[in-house]
Amino acid sequence: ETTNDNLNAISNFSRFSMGTKRFGVAVAVAFLALIHVSFSVPFVMIHGISAECSDKTNSNFPRLLTNLSGSHGFCLEIGNGKSDSWLMPLTKQAEILCDKVKQIEELRQGYNIVARSQGNLIARGLIEFCDDGPKVYNYISLAGPHAGISSVPWCGNGLWCVEADKLIEKDIYTEYVQDHLAPSGYIKIPTAITKYLQSSKYLPKLNNEIPNQRNATYKERFTSLQNLVLVKFQNDTVIVPRDSSWFGFYPDGANQPLLSAQQTKLYTEDWIGLKTLDAAGKVKFVSVAGQHIRMANPYVVKYVVPYLQNQPSSSQQRSNRKTKQPLLP
Repeated sequence: ETTNDNLNAISNFSRFSMGTKRFGVAVAVAFLALIHVSFSVPFVMIHGISAECSDKTNSNFPRLLTNLSGSHGFCLEIGNGKSDSWLMPLTKQAEILCDKVKQIEELRQGYNIVARSQGNLIARGLIEFCDDGPKVYNYISLAGPHAGISSVPWCGNGLWCVEADKLIEKDIYTEYVQDHLAPSGYIKIPTAITKYLQSSKYLPKLNNEIPNQRNATYKERFTSLQNLVLVKFQNDTVIVPRDSSWFGFYPDGANQPLLSAQQTKLYTEDWIGLKTLDAAGKVKFVSVAGQHIRMANPYVVKYVVPYLQNQPSSSQQRSNRKTKQPLLP
């Protein structure tokens, strides 16, 4: 009888011990799940033309965003910065960044993008062209020339500007200029649309503009974004027309009237999925006071920071955005 009692006790203890182990495993799994849910998505910043990651503005801005959002981020450089931002074709710049993001361990679970001016076209190259690249969750565009620019910019000062300005004086759609001047890839002369579609090597592909050559993969990748924030600067004189920051542009063959994004064929025929994203409530058309990429901190807090505080889960993002209080700089 005593032996049976001992056996029963041992059996009960064994069942208790196994139950405790199962409970412990369940707790551990739940804890790991919580860790995954609370994973902070890192961000990268891509600077614009005539800039580099080491200059004051582009070294300070990621730090400001990190301090305000709590998410780690950094500026991604291409080549030697300023001169390559002018003289390296955008296709090559996008390829370089594609290789970089695939090699950065921190980005392998996905990341967010903040881009400034010309850097937005490289950012979109990462989203649309980068095969086997990590997922981009949120993309915040500051003064991006998404529909192109209708006037040719002048470089200004700097040794590389001598070469850039010589190229600008040539026919912008020649193969040589397309291969040696970055802005030539998104200069869109409304009265030379046929030449633009035939000879421009970057934006027509990026915007899926070429008839019979529209790539469903580019559209699929662009529409996979969870949030697209398009910031237009009301006093911008660099992006012409400034509504290009919202994908607005002139009609083919004329310099007027200015069409809103929703009036363009890119939108109505949904070439890259902008209409799809907009219908899903994932596009934010934001207009702020100020000159080109001169963004006051309160605007940064209101329109940029919330999209850097997200979680990988879209449902988690929605609940977080509903409950999160604005930060102050």
